[in-house]
Amino acid sequence: MLPERRVHATLPVSDLAAARDFWEGQLGFVPLEIWPTAVLYEGAGGSVFAISRASARATGGNTQMAFTVPDIEAEVAELTGLGIAFEAYDLPGLRTLDGIAEMGGNRVAWFRDPDGNVIGVIEFGPPA
Repeated sequence: MLPERRVHATLPVSDLAAARDFWEGQLGFVPLEIWPTAVLYEGAGGSVFAISRASARATGGNTQMAFTVPDIEAEVAELTGLGIAFEAYDLPGLRTLDGIAEMGGNRVAWFRDPDGNVIGVIEFGPPA
């Protein structure tokens, strides 16, 4: 059954070559598998995600995928050094400071890929 299966995210992209430049060239991911319309990447712990050519751009303003990090300040600093721009929010219940928001004991930052997909990095706090 599905609860026993590994799961992965698939991000829609309009230009597969530009997306590969971002994920491989800028962020350093190495393709696990390459198909004519999609590329599969592996993250830590056997996690995988795909980028797939789509006819429409991402429309959601919500997080499509997130990476768990042990030190969010260090991760944001490293990604910023690679040219990644983090989202800034100043809304009721959601405010970032230096790109990082406090949310229910967790710390989160978001950036967008070239197609507008919202990618998060999250440092989980201790369980409540």
